[in-house]
Amino acid sequence: MSNTPTHNEIFERHGAAVLIPTYNNEGTLAAVIKDALSYTHHVIVVNDGATDSTPEILDQFPGIQLVSYNPNRGKGIALRRGFTYARDKGYSYVITMDADGQHFADDLPNMLQQIVEKPDTLIIGARNLHQENMPGKNTFANKFSNFWFYVNTGLKAPDTQSGYRVYPLELIKKIPFVCTKYEFEVEVLVRSAWRGIKVDWTPVKVYYPPAEERVSHFKPFRDFSRISVLNTVLVLVTLLYIKPRDVLRFLLKKENWKKMWREEVINANESNARKATAIGFGVFMGIVPIWGFQLLVAMLVSIKFKLNKALVFLAAHISTPPLTPFIIFASFITGKIWMGQSSRDLLFSNGFNFATIRDNMLQYVVGSITLAIGAGLVAGIVSWVLLASFRRKRN
Repeated sequence: MSNTPTHNEIFERHGAAVLIPTYNNEGTLAAVIKDALSYTHHVIVVNDGATDSTPEILDQFPGIQLVSYNPNRGKGIALRRGFTYARDKGYSYVITMDADGQHFADDLPNMLQQIVEKPDTLIIGARNLHQENMPGKNTFANKFSNFWFYVNTGLKAPDTQSGYRVYPLELIKKIPFVCTKYEFEVEVLVRSAWRGIKVDWTPVKVYYPPAEERVSHFKPFRDFSRISVLNTVLVLVTLLYIKPRDVLRFLLKKENWKKMWREEVINANESNARKATAIGFGVFMGIVPIWGFQLLVAMLVSIKFKLNKALVFLAAHISTPPLTPFIIFASFITGKIWMGQSSRDLLFSNGFNFATIRDNMLQYVVGSITLAIGAGLVAGIVSWVLLASFRRKRN
């Protein structure tokens, strides 16, 4: 073990430490700690209730800082207790490494450089997921997690499963985490992004031993199920709270309205066809019968297909008061086209109750969808004609 760590001064300058959670990694733990100590004296190991020879191995390294408890609680708890310990000791950052030997300590200088270049950022060491010996289940789980991370945050991620990370401790301190096992590493990314903490990636190397030598505490069915449940909850929170909150925050800032008008509505570089498409789609979303979710869905789709979000947003307000009653009435009348002899007149002689709604709902829904498609097409065509005419005259 080196007595002169190569990067100890840089670790101290930035208030950083290496954090290694471990559970029954007796075959690799000593080498991981030894390699980390060759770069810094600031190494924290969390013994998550190990039942093998881990305590004896840790006794060989009196210079490390140790957090130990029983029984085993899971990786999420190990990381959270490590964060608390590190903050109490005055550290501003921890660089987490797995104890199974898959991470290389010679990537630590790169992780330190990320702290210098991107302070107050949660950095994930992105692995090469196509290298030799990469377990197939890991590749699938990572793609699955990356997709839902994008749904929840709008951020495209090359690797959301890597445990090689830089955590800015003060910024994540106030986030009330609930996950205790492997799914914590998904939760911390999503909820950090929701809090406005920057999330970024940097390439790192990774070693996966041959299948017959591989030791993993990841239980595919149980842990994948937990991650799936977590993603379901996160998506619901995203749709019902986070996205509406972000839209409201955006609209409450006066400078955003000016920027939106200049860069989105006017946007001289955008073609007439794309502007007209955004207007037509906005009108469609304003009429289609998904009350309460029209603007949210409109914004998500416009982001996905890179439509003019401002024009979509403005056009979608076609169904707001005082136009709402007329839209509902027109939808109901349009529905008569499809209902034939079973069509109804919009009468409420028996009062407005669930039976009345049920009896009229099918005609309204069919008519509303038809009206939305028709009005969207008309709005798009008219908008294109007007834009083509006025922009040509202006030029």
